Amino acid sequence: MKRTFLILGVASAFIATLSAFKPEPKAEPAVNITTSALPKIASANLQMTGGELLIAKSDCIGCHHKVNKLIGPSYTDVAKKYPSNEKNIAYLADKIIKGGSGVWGKIPMTPHPKISQNDAKLMAKYILSLKK
Repeated sequence: MKRTFLILGVASAFIATLSAFKPEPKAEPAVNITTSALPKIASANLQMTGGELLIAKSDCIGCHHKVNKLIGPSYTDVAKKYPSNEKNIAYLADKIIKGGSGVWGKIPMTPHPKISQNDAKLMAKYILSLKK
């Protein structure tokens, strides 16, 4: 009888240690977002363009919102201020990459030098497309 309890106790301890073992999560490799892979993504009732997806995958949402002012202006406010043309798309793409200050207040926009010129232009085109 003692032997049975000893075996059950050892087996329980062994199972308890196995259940506590959790393998370390594998770090996923960095993903470079390229515009060629992002023409359009569709799901149920949601369709995102390349520029919208690039914004969603970046840190832009920490300071900007589609319709509400956060730290920076809303995307719709930016669209109201700048007509959608190549000059403004290039200007806004440059602001996305280099950052800036003074246009919308005292808080500066942080630069995003890792964003390519083409991706920044897609993001700017999407923002300017929100003009109502």
